[in-house]
Amino acid sequence: MPYLVAGLIFASVIAVGAYFAFRPGAAGTAEQRLMARIARPAPPAEPEILKARSPKRRKGALISLLYRLDLTRRLEEHLWQAGIYMRVSDVVLLMLVLFGAGVVVGTATWKDPMLATATGCGLAMAPVGYVRVRRRRRLRRFTLQLPFALDLIRSSLEAGHSLLRGLQVVVSEFQDPMSTELRSVIEQSRLGLPLPRALEEMLKRVPVEDLRLFVVAVRVQSEVGSSLAQIISRLAEIVRTRQRVQDQVKALTAQSRMSGWVVGLLPVIILGAFSVIQPSYTRVLFHDPAGIRILKVAAVLDVLAFLTIRKLLKVKF
Repeated sequence: MPYLVAGLIFASVIAVGAYFAFRPGAAGTAEQRLMARIARPAPPAEPEILKARSPKRRKGALISLLYRLDLTRRLEEHLWQAGIYMRVSDVVLLMLVLFGAGVVVGTATWKDPMLATATGCGLAMAPVGYVRVRRRRRLRRFTLQLPFALDLIRSSLEAGHSLLRGLQVVVSEFQDPMSTELRSVIEQSRLGLPLPRALEEMLKRVPVEDLRLFVVAVRVQSEVGSSLAQIISRLAEIVRTRQRVQDQVKALTAQSRMSGWVVGLLPVIILGAFSVIQPSYTRVLFHDPAGIRILKVAAVLDVLAFLTIRKLLKVKF
């Protein structure tokens, strides 16, 4: 009976997810959502003195913390950076449905409130994990396309075209995400936004450090005046050098990262192997109260060790 209930809950979750993903007109096409983002005016800037004092004066400590975090805004930014054109409310509703399904399935499977809550939290965070993976892959593709796009822009400038025309050539020659983001820049420029400001808005949607160099170069050239073709040529070389160094760092830390995966997964693999080969060795961990507490502590420590190794191996430059 518990397995039947779990199966029904998973079927309902899949149905809800399919409804959000494929219902007509829910999220619209990428172009429609992109144009809506472009046409939406920016909120008026709050004075600095009010910005620093208003949350503390009007709200409590917890509400002030939530105000500063602004999780829905960050989730919306990550959705746009991942190329997922959905409303934040749909994603939050899907997370709540997954959390409820995880709690019910965990209760039916583990008979433990703590494990049921952990299962619900794990399922609820699955959409966030998917968005993070999509966002990382999309930003990686953009970074790989950037030096070739800079070379094409430099060639267009040397041929006598304007920067806006060079961006149009890149849009016609490149695929997503480069073409999508530069198309939004061109549309913003046509709507009256200055080109440097439109590039700064693109930098918010694509927070890549190499792109920041290009935006700064365009802004300096628009204010001071210089040979933009030479600046972009030098910038393309710098971007390629940074990418080469980043690949070398990944190659040098590959063994340590694999060791972290092995250390993190080895206890789980050994526990599963002993549960199959010699169940009497692990029966105490699953049925005795003290063994269950030890197993929970070991799981938490294993996850913390894995996250610590990942944090240590992240090289920022």
